[in-house]
Amino acid sequence: MNKIGSDLVSIIMPAYNVGNFIDESIESVINQSYECWELLIVDDCSTDKTVLKVKSYQNDNRIKLFENKRNLGGAGCRNVAINNAKGRYIAFLDSDDLWAPEKLEKQIKFMQKSNIGFSFSGYSVIDETGQLQGQLKVPTKVSFHKLLKHNYIGCLTAIYDTQPHGKIYMPLVRKRQDFALWLELLKKFDYAYGLQEYLGSYRIRLGSLSRNKFDAFKYYWRVLRDVGKCNHLFALYNLSCYLFIVYLKKKHTNIYHNLFID
Repeated sequence: MNKIGSDLVSIIMPAYNVGNFIDESIESVINQSYECWELLIVDDCSTDKTVLKVKSYQNDNRIKLFENKRNLGGAGCRNVAINNAKGRYIAFLDSDDLWAPEKLEKQIKFMQKSNIGFSFSGYSVIDETGQLQGQLKVPTKVSFHKLLKHNYIGCLTAIYDTQPHGKIYMPLVRKRQDFALWLELLKKFDYAYGLQEYLGSYRIRLGSLSRNKFDAFKYYWRVLRDVGKCNHLFALYNLSCYLFIVYLKKKHTNIYHNLFID
C-alpha cells in the first residue's frame, strides 16, 4: 500500500454557466488538506463568465480546462474529464457544490485503510446564498440492489479507485447520470461504503435540473430499465420503493433513518 497522500486524485467537474459559483467550488478544492490532486474542468459552451473565472486559476498547473466545441451534456463532460484523468482515484464535484477542507484526506484514508474501491459520505445541503438547509446521513454500505431502490450517493461525495477495474465512464443518459454510473460501478464492486461524516455541501439552485420531480421519476425509470437491466415488473417494484423512501425521507425522517440509514 502506498503512503496515504501519495496517490493522485482526479477531480471531475463539468461546468455550464456557473460564473457566479465556480470560483467558490475551485477554492474548496485548492483548500484541501490532501494536496495530491488534479482538477479537470470541462466547460460545455458557457455563455457567461465561467471560462474567464477558470482561466484566472490556471497559474496552478493542477487545474486543467477543457472547452467543448459543442454541447455534450453533464455525462459527456464528465467522460471527457475521466478520459483525460491521470489519477488512481476518480472523484466528482459539480461546479456549484463545495467540499470541506479535509474531504479528500479523510475519504482516501478511509478507502486505503479498509481496501475500499468505491466510497461516499454524508453531506450538507445549502441554498444559492450558501445558507445551510439541512444535512444528509448515509448508510454504512450500499449494494447494487439497495441502490436500485434509492440513490443514497451524492455525486459530490463519490470516489472510486481505478486500480481494480480501470476507468468506468458515465452512461450517456439525459438525467440521473450519477445514479447510472453508481450502478455501473456496483456491477464491479460488491459495495459502496459510506463514511459517516458531512464532507461536502450540495447547492440547490432555483430552476436546476434536479428540482423537476416529474422528470426525476421519469429518468429514474429509464435508468432502472437501461442500466439496471430491470424488467418492467422489477423496475416498477424498485420505482415504488424509491417513491416510498422519498416520502419517508421528507415526511417521517426518524422512520427513514431507522429503516434505511442507521
